[in-house]
Amino acid sequence: MAKGPVDRRKPYVRIADELRHDIATGKYPVGESLPPGARLADMYRVSGMTISNAIAVLRDEGLVTTRQGARGATVIATPDTQDAGEAPAERSEEFEVIFAQLQEIRGHIRRLSSRLDEIDERTRDR
Repeated sequence: MAKGPVDRRKPYVRIADELRHDIATGKYPVGESLPPGARLADMYRVSGMTISNAIAVLRDEGLVTTRQGARGATVIATPDTQDAGEAPAERSEEFEVIFAQLQEIRGHIRRLSSRLDEIDERTRDR
């Protein structure tokens, strides 16, 4: 049984690449936060230091910003637009309506995700 090629990149580089891809594809849009470091560490099955190094790469690239005490880095640019320096193209009224609805849905998802996290924490403590 043939295996795929071995990924020889350091774990923090691989994670930074995956997060960069997620930012570029809109999984984590500008203005949104990445999951907290502990959750990312669980997702990728690595240490918190590895996640910190991956976030530092994205911060150095100007894609995210971090603050002391904040839960997760905030996306401030996408890989394809960080250096564009262009004004955004005009958007149709239909686009604006759909975009507003999407933002509302994202807000609902964030609130539901927070509730699930709280429930998970409570059930874990039992």
